[in-house]
Amino acid sequence: MSFNKNDEVCLTIENFGNEGEGIGRIDGYTLFVKGAVPGDKIKARILKANKNYGFAKIEELLEASPDRENPPCPVYDKCGGCSLMHVKYARELKYKEDKVRDCIERIGGFERGSFIFNQIVGMENASPSNRPLRYRNKAQFPVGLNNDGKIITGFYASRSHRITPITDCPIEASVTGDILRAVKKYMAENNILAYDEVNHKGLIRHIMTRLGFATGEVGICLVINGDKLPFADKLIPLLKEAVDGKYNLTSVCVNINKEKTNVIMGKKLSVIYGRSYITDKIGDIAFHISPMSFYQVNHTQTEKLYAKALEYAALTGNETVWDLYCGIGTISLFLAKKAAKVYGVEIVPEAIENAKENAKLNNIVNAEFTAGAAEAVAIHLPKPDVIVVDPPRKGCDGKLIETILKYKPNRLVYVSCDPATLARDLKLLAADGAYKLIEVTPVDQFSGSFHVETVCMMLR
Repeated sequence: MSFNKNDEVCLTIENFGNEGEGIGRIDGYTLFVKGAVPGDKIKARILKANKNYGFAKIEELLEASPDRENPPCPVYDKCGGCSLMHVKYARELKYKEDKVRDCIERIGGFERGSFIFNQIVGMENASPSNRPLRYRNKAQFPVGLNNDGKIITGFYASRSHRITPITDCPIEASVTGDILRAVKKYMAENNILAYDEVNHKGLIRHIMTRLGFATGEVGICLVINGDKLPFADKLIPLLKEAVDGKYNLTSVCVNINKEKTNVIMGKKLSVIYGRSYITDKIGDIAFHISPMSFYQVNHTQTEKLYAKALEYAALTGNETVWDLYCGIGTISLFLAKKAAKVYGVEIVPEAIENAKENAKLNNIVNAEFTAGAAEAVAIHLPKPDVIVVDPPRKGCDGKLIETILKYKPNRLVYVSCDPATLARDLKLLAADGAYKLIEVTPVDQFSGSFHVETVCMMLR
C-alpha cells in the first residue's frame, strides 16, 4: 500500500526514533511522528512520504500512552531544545539507555553479554513530576524582533533560525529570565537594535549567561554586531538589580562578531564589568570559565560523569595519562590528582590557556597542556599508560584512532556525547582484538532532550 502527503492514518506508536520522535507502522509502512510517545494511539497526517517511510504529525491523540505527561514548558514543542518534555522521566531514561545499548550492539558489533552495561545514571529531582528542572548552568539566547517590532529573546525552533520567544526556560536557572528582561529593558530604553541576520543590521546578536552552581557567580556576555556597546554604564545597574540578592554578578563581557555567519561567538572579547571569567567548582577542584570556554552544562551530573571516568582510569599514582580533547582541563585535573603525569591536548588555544590557569589555581603541577589537533600533538607525547578521550559529537579523528592503536596503552576511557560515533570508534579500537570493551555507563546530562552522555572502559 502506498501513502501520499496529507493522507490521514490511525496508528499505534511502537518505539522512539534517534531524536526522540515516535515510530509507528501501518501496513508495513514506517512513520516518524514528532511528539508521539510509545503507547500512544493517534490520528496522524503525513507531511512527507518516501517509498518505505514517511514523516507525520499528530492530528488527534486518540489514546494517550501511560508514559505521556504534561510538559512543564509551554513552548517545548516549538523550541528546538527539549524534545522529550512530554515523556515521563523514567521512560526518558529507559529510552536513552536503550539508545546507547542499541548503538553499541548494532553499529559497534558488540554482542550483548560480552561487556558490562550499567543502568543509566539519572538525575535526582524533587519536582512533583520527578522531572529534573533548573539544571543548566549555561544558555545562549538569540535576540530578534517579533512581527510587532518588539524585542524578543528565546531559542531557535528546530532546524530553523526562527526565534521561539522564551521569557523563562524551565531547565535554566531562574535568574536567567531576570537577566533577559534586564537586557531587553536596557535595549528598549536606549534604542539599541536587535540584530537582523537577513540584512546584517542591528547590534545585539546573542545573550550568553553562565552560573557557577557551586559558587553562585554569574557571567553574562553580549555578542554584538559592532565595535562597542553604547550606554554600557546604563546596562550594568540593571544587571546587578536582576542578579544580586540571588547570586553574585562577577563578569560582564562583550564579544564582537561582525561576520555574516551562524557561528555565535567572534574572536574579540572585552570586559565591561568585573573580570573575564566566573569561577565554579566540581568536587574540590576550582575552574575559571570564560565566555569562550567549554564547560559541561549540568553541574550535578558532571560530578557523576567525571567520577565514573576516574573510576574507569583506575589510577594508582604511577601512570602517564593522555587526556585528549581536554577543553579547559576539567577531566585532566581530576586525573592529575591520582596520576604521575597528565598531558592534556585541545585544539582551541583559549581553552588551553584556561586549562593552564586552572592547574595553577588548584596548585596542580603534574598536568601539562598543549594546543593543537589531538592526532597531531599526541605523536610527540611520552608513551601513555592510560588514554582518556572526550571528543565532540563527530567522535575521534581517524588518525587519532590510528595513533592510539600504535601506542596501545593498557587502558582507554572514552567519554562520548553521541552514541553512534562512540559505537563506530569502539568498533575500530576493538578491531583485530586490539582492545576489549569492558564496561559502559550512560549518564543523563541533558534531561528533556534526546541527547545522552556515555562513559566506556576498554582494556588492551
